Amino acid sequence: MSTHLGMPAFPARAAAESANAQLRHNLRKATHTIRDKRAAVVDELSDWAELRAAGAAIKDRTLLDLDTHLERLEAAFTAAGGHVHWAADADEANRIVTGLVQATGSDEVVKVKSMATQEIGLNEALEKAGIRAYETDLAELIVQLGHDEPSHILVPAIHRNRSEIREIFLREMADWGRPAPPDLTDEPRALAEAARLHLRERFLRTKVAVSGANFAVAETGTLVVLESEGNGRMCLTLPQTLISVVGIEKLVPTWRDLEVFLQLLPRSSTGERMNPYTSMWTGAAAGDGPRDVHLVLLDNGRTDTLADEVGRQALRCIRCSACMNVCPVYERAGGHAYGSVYPGPIGAILTPQLRGMSTPLDASLPYASSLCGACYEVCPVAIDIPEVLVHLRARAAAGPGHAAERLGMRAAGWVFNRPARLAAAQRAAGAFRGLISRRRLPGPGAAWTDTRDVPEVPAESFRSWWRRERS
Repeated sequence: MSTHLGMPAFPARAAAESANAQLRHNLRKATHTIRDKRAAVVDELSDWAELRAAGAAIKDRTLLDLDTHLERLEAAFTAAGGHVHWAADADEANRIVTGLVQATGSDEVVKVKSMATQEIGLNEALEKAGIRAYETDLAELIVQLGHDEPSHILVPAIHRNRSEIREIFLREMADWGRPAPPDLTDEPRALAEAARLHLRERFLRTKVAVSGANFAVAETGTLVVLESEGNGRMCLTLPQTLISVVGIEKLVPTWRDLEVFLQLLPRSSTGERMNPYTSMWTGAAAGDGPRDVHLVLLDNGRTDTLADEVGRQALRCIRCSACMNVCPVYERAGGHAYGSVYPGPIGAILTPQLRGMSTPLDASLPYASSLCGACYEVCPVAIDIPEVLVHLRARAAAGPGHAAERLGMRAAGWVFNRPARLAAAQRAAGAFRGLISRRRLPGPGAAWTDTRDVPEVPAESFRSWWRRERS
């Protein structure tokens, strides 16, 4: 997982991003709009809690028998005329896709919005091989033309406003194909029309498409993509060759299971009762869509995540982004601070597990939360993100650079293990309370109080008061 590596740890990047007033305004406006729409359509369903529980149960059951379902998917997809490839990591997946594109003789591809391909850095890998990848999702197009990085799972360009998008289109579109009209305004309709005209010739000309998948049905070998603009439908039907890169956790065993998620995902992501475009394809069929269909099943840290009994629940994620839209940390810091294609609360637990917590950035992500629990309340598959965050913090603290923290926790454990020790520590703290400033703790404690108010230390401890009153 190579995206954004080399960035500073979350606290440093978040401090810089949160100082951007325009960014905070854009994020607040967009996230509040989406979450209000979601709340309205979720409240319409009297059985939402049951659907949520069913989604979590289906995912957990599938993950516990994942190897069997993957083999079933491979057999069904192959029987339908498709080709299945297995990729252990990002490098292998990129080699497979690059080789498949080169075999067609094409030097360009159109892409459906895909988190998995961003995760492995596919666009950059294709570019090194002389192949240009064209994003066709509107928000992804904005990010690509702006030489930017996505900052939200559902709306990758959420950090941009209309005026910024207009400038990007006027400045960059000509280098990628049809230019934007010179009199382009920042009205949403005008921006969408400029993107539509720019992309239309690309759809009609390009012979190879790359997609991900929201779900893969093991029963029939069917891949499913949900999207809102119709660009996905164009990519999935017009090209001669279709290559889909899909994480191994995207499986559902049966069509009946899929029905649950087709209710959960639209409401949780876009606040819609039903997704505008739901495309499904099973292998290849003569005279109907692409003639050459490939499925690349991607591990890239998922098997290691599955081995963690607490952390594996992150693999339930259906990429709805509801957790981001209610997260106070994400709203202030923005998606770029997370240094990953997966920002927000889900990114704080998924990215460190997929990448192995091997960098200061990854080790800092489990701390990118106030543990308020709002993310768990809105998650459509009931991922207990706060539980996983605490679990990963323990793993981070066991690593290098946390010797003082471990020593402090051992000392606290020693004190709290005996009532007499705790009483002595409280008496000592009371005696030295005059040394504690109301604004700042001394020594290492200053790092804690730099962003918090220190409560006033009472003149008498509860233990002393209790002893005095009882006597």
